[in-house]
Amino acid sequence: MSARRRGRPIAPRDVASYRFTMSRWLFLPLLALTGSASARPPQAAARAAAVRQPALVVPVVVRRHPHDREAFTEGLVWDNDALVESVGLEGRSDVRRVDLASGRVRLRRTIPAAQFGEGLALWKREAISLTWHDGVAHRWSAATLKPLGTMRYAGEGWGLTADATSLIRSDGSATLFFHDPATMKVRRTVTVTFAGRPLDQINELEMVDGAILANVWHQPFIVRIDPASGVVTRVIDLRAIVAEIGARDPEAVANGIAWDAKGRRLFVTGKRWPSLFEIRLPR
Repeated sequence: MSARRRGRPIAPRDVASYRFTMSRWLFLPLLALTGSASARPPQAAARAAAVRQPALVVPVVVRRHPHDREAFTEGLVWDNDALVESVGLEGRSDVRRVDLASGRVRLRRTIPAAQFGEGLALWKREAISLTWHDGVAHRWSAATLKPLGTMRYAGEGWGLTADATSLIRSDGSATLFFHDPATMKVRRTVTVTFAGRPLDQINELEMVDGAILANVWHQPFIVRIDPASGVVTRVIDLRAIVAEIGARDPEAVANGIAWDAKGRRLFVTGKRWPSLFEIRLPR
């Protein structure tokens, strides 16, 4: 998701000074995973005990790779031997194929200047990229980034991923939308819940071994979501990685997850981050 105020987009010149106070800090339960249950009131502790808390895990950094520090990353996938990345901001949005080792952009296609590029997913041999508030999904050849047309959808576009039958979209709410990849018609929706409560600000998405990994806007965590129920089953703690980046720009947040299924490699990055991290999760 982009830098934004509620109800209207933020111009690129405003991004550096933009600050957003979240109405909910993930309900505070993500951070509470590391705290003590004894600090809760008895009634709250009893209610919490009735809802299964997802495990909090800390990833191991396997490798660091260069990343374009000007890229306002909105979507990221792995395709054969390269990363495919969707970059946002009006007038600066594009999709690109990126060399992992060097961070060099191999191919780039721009999105119309009035549109704000958002999430990205692979479907068969196409790359599908969203726009934030235009309701336009762009279709590209995954290999050449040749434009193949557009599709329309209702609502905002934030993150995008795919399973065997659907494109799965987030819009910043707690709802995930499962679309027909040929028409973008919504087939079903699911509500993302954390410890029994809806979790909004769901942003970039990536399907990994049958579960959805999702960035949460402005948070140093990735949540793993059961696509059938919407339940958060695991929380990945990126706080050490975010601290290593040490970004001063408030919009330089963790965003971007790519999965190399063949190589069993998981990559994460962020908006305007100079590095992309290969990480390994504990079993």
